[in-house]
Amino acid sequence: MGLISEVLLLPLAPARAGGWAIRQVVQEAERIYYDPATIRTELARLEEQLESGEITEEEFDRQEDELLDRLETATRTGAGSGDGTAR
Repeated sequence: MGLISEVLLLPLAPARAGGWAIRQVVQEAERIYYDPATIRTELARLEEQLESGEITEEEFDRQEDELLDRLETATRTGAGSGDGTAR
């Protein structure tokens, strides 16, 4: 039965491969998004923007909260690479 189902599903192989590729891209994007080193880099850049006057205190607070929430999620779930490198 396995061979028959494979033959019948063969026309769907490009779609299945496309779905696999999309899942891989999403996983890598999430790994980078939740990488603690990446988040720390973004926090440092945000602070530089505040100090240079590029953003307001309110905008800084809003973005900082978002980044800290991401960092908390990353440390709680073990998301990100955990190797300390930002990409």
